[in-house]
Amino acid sequence: MSLQVEKLEHNMAKLTIEVPAEELDKAIESAYQKSKNKISIPGFRKGKAPRRMIEQMYGREIFYEDAANILIPDAYEKELEECTEKVVSSPKVDVVQIEAGKPFIFTAEVALKPEVTLGKYKGVKVAKADTDVTEEEVNAEIDREREKNSRTVDVTDRPVQKGDIATIDFEGFVDGVAFEGGKGKDYPLTIGSGAFIPGFEDALIGVEAGKETEVNVTFPEDYQAAELAGKAAVFKCTVNKLQEKLLPELDEEFVEEVSDESDTVDEYKEEIKKKLTARKEADAKNAKEEAVIEAVIAEAEMDIPEAMIDTQQRQMVQDYAERLQSQGISMEQYMQFTGMTVQMLMEQVKPQALKRIQSRLVLEAVAAAEKMEASEEDFEEEVKSMAEAYKMEADKAKELLGENGKKQVMEDICVRKAVDFLMENAKEDKPAAKKTTARKSTKKAKEEAPVEGTAEESKED
Repeated sequence: MSLQVEKLEHNMAKLTIEVPAEELDKAIESAYQKSKNKISIPGFRKGKAPRRMIEQMYGREIFYEDAANILIPDAYEKELEECTEKVVSSPKVDVVQIEAGKPFIFTAEVALKPEVTLGKYKGVKVAKADTDVTEEEVNAEIDREREKNSRTVDVTDRPVQKGDIATIDFEGFVDGVAFEGGKGKDYPLTIGSGAFIPGFEDALIGVEAGKETEVNVTFPEDYQAAELAGKAAVFKCTVNKLQEKLLPELDEEFVEEVSDESDTVDEYKEEIKKKLTARKEADAKNAKEEAVIEAVIAEAEMDIPEAMIDTQQRQMVQDYAERLQSQGISMEQYMQFTGMTVQMLMEQVKPQALKRIQSRLVLEAVAAAEKMEASEEDFEEEVKSMAEAYKMEADKAKELLGENGKKQVMEDICVRKAVDFLMENAKEDKPAAKKTTARKSTKKAKEEAPVEGTAEESKED
C-alpha cells in the first residue's frame, strides 16, 4: 500500500492511496460471498451460482462498489496513521481506479490542521465583571424559591387575573376559517407568561370561568408560520377552570422547609447571598476566560478550511442527537416537533463550531509557544479523576483510553495549562456601570404559539 500527499489551497490536501491488486481481489471475493444469496441466475439455486457466471451475466463491475466499501475504511485508517500531516476533517473520497487484477486507487480530500500565527496573547485586557450581590437580587432569588414551593388552589369567586392558571379551550380563525394547529383543549395557560402571541393572555383578564369569549389578536410580522405572519385572527376561547398560586410566607417555618443551613429569615438571606456571590464569581471567571480567548483569537492569524468547520458542525449535531436520545427523543421526532432539518441545525451551530476550532487552535499555539508539557503525574491525576467520575478502577480507565486516548488527554492538559496561563497574565479593567434596564424574559415559550399543536401534545412534551 502507498500514500501520496498533494497540498491544496486553504489548508486542504488530496491523499492518493494505492491498494495492491491482491487486496482488491480478496475484497471482490468477499463482496461476492456476501451478496451471492441475493442474486438469481437461471439454472442455479440462490447462493449457488459461481462468481464467474454472475460476472458474465451482470458484468465484472457488479461487485466493485461493495469491494471498494470493504477496502476504503481500513486502507484510509492505516495510511492516516503513517501520514505526517495532521488531518482534521472527514475525507471526501473518490475512486480513481478499480479493476480486477490491478491496484485499487482512491483519493481522499481532507482538511489539514492550520498553522496559527499568534499576535499579542500576554497581558490581554478585559472588563472586570461585577460580582456584588444586591438586596433586590437576594429577594428575587427567595421569591423564586417561594414560587417553587407554591401550591395551586381553585378560584370560583372572581374572573381571570394576571398570574392565574387558566385551563382553556380555544380555536383560532383567520378570515373566518380555522387554521391548522390553532386549536387546543384543556390547555393550562399561565396568564402573563408570554406563552401565546402578544395580546392573547391580556384579553383573557376579566373573563369569568365557564364563559366563552372572543380574543382578537394579530400575529407578529416575523411569526414562524409564514402563512399567519402579520394576519389578524379571532380565537374563540372558553375558560374551563381557574387556579391561582399561593406562595408560602417568608418566615421561619418556610426557612426550615427549604434550608439545611439556616434557622432564621436573616440567616437564610445571608445563605442566599453567599450562594449568589459564588454563582456570580463562577460566571465572572467563565466570562473572563471567554473574553481573554476571544481577544487572543482576534490578534491571531489562521486559515481554517471549510471542511474542518463542517466536520465540527456534524459532530455537534451528532452530540445533540445523542443528548436527545438520552431523553427518549429521536432526532426524527425532534425534527417533526420543531420543523427543523439537519441542514438548518448545521447552519445554527456553525458560529459555535468555528469558535470552538479557533479557541482550540490558539490555545494549542499558546501551549507550544510557552513550551508547556503534560507530565506523567498530570496524566495520572487526570486518569484518577476520570476513573472516579465513571466509577471504575484507574487501570481500567487507562486500558480503555489506549495510546491514542492518552495522547488526547495529554493534549487537553496542555490546553488547560494554556488557559490558566492566559488568565494569570490577563489584566482586568474596572467593571462597567450598572444599567437599570428591566431584565427581559427569556421564556418566549415555543415561538409565541397557540398554533404549535394541541393542548394534549403540549402536555405530553
